[in-house]
Amino acid sequence: MFKGKAVIVGAGAVGSTTAYTLMLSGLFKEIVLIDVNKDKAEGDALDMSHGVSLVKPVVVTAGDYSDCKDADIIIITAGIPQKDGQTRLDLLKENVELFKKIIKSIMSYAPSDVILMTVSNPVDILTYVTYKLSGLKKNQVLGSGTVLDTSRLKYMISKKTGVDARNCHTYIIGEHGDSEVAAWSVTNIGGMTMHEFCKYTGKCDMNDLDKMYQDVKNAAYDIISKKGATYYAIAVAVSRICEAIVGDENSILTVSGIFEGEYGIRDVALSVPTMVGKGGVERIFEVPFGKEEIKGLNDSAITLSDLLRQIGM
Repeated sequence: MFKGKAVIVGAGAVGSTTAYTLMLSGLFKEIVLIDVNKDKAEGDALDMSHGVSLVKPVVVTAGDYSDCKDADIIIITAGIPQKDGQTRLDLLKENVELFKKIIKSIMSYAPSDVILMTVSNPVDILTYVTYKLSGLKKNQVLGSGTVLDTSRLKYMISKKTGVDARNCHTYIIGEHGDSEVAAWSVTNIGGMTMHEFCKYTGKCDMNDLDKMYQDVKNAAYDIISKKGATYYAIAVAVSRICEAIVGDENSILTVSGIFEGEYGIRDVALSVPTMVGKGGVERIFEVPFGKEEIKGLNDSAITLSDLLRQIGM
């Protein structure tokens, strides 16, 4: 039964912005921030609390893992930043060790029907780690996946074509990272494929599609080079996922889910169009993507499987 409580583990830029976005959304009656830096969590909670008279009723507090005991959704944004000269694999190993502590602490208190959402990067690997460590059913564990990447691509298409981004239908699938794939084969505007739309309007061509895809892949690097981090759009993406769960919407979102044979892939977490409702991942859809896109999806799975083996998962 929905109790109206979200817990966010990690009060860094992504965690605090997510808490703020959820406060504005009106989805939850209670939001708890947990962080090793208790002063930071308390300061964020107090800052947000000063605005509660201007939004739907909500209580925002700083707490500890015991606050997980009656949570509906627990969102994990905590992570160790990469050090100079540190390899991706070494960073991943450090974050896995951190997650072992976090997940153990969460599951000491969390109810059996809790939904765990991983946002920390590399999100697909850490979503699978969360699944294995938590002992929860696969539908109860999901990652933010490529929900943000998909939104970025919709924005790029909208910017190029002049069509409302909400009516640019597309997906980024696979890994949230360098091996992600733009699913152009199922992309459409007004029922027209991108090839048909470009030919019909003259507003784009096939070269534009590749540039959009490259811009999506490089978007985070571009933002980080300008301001040091990305946190606004991912917070909106997390809020949208929460909305689908809380409202039992059965919405189609490219969250990172646990594969157990879909597309011939097993024992990894990846993003494809997925039905999201009150149980978390309600169904992973096997969409008839193009051959190259399926190959890209499988290449993503191989890359992630290799990393999981290297960290002993």
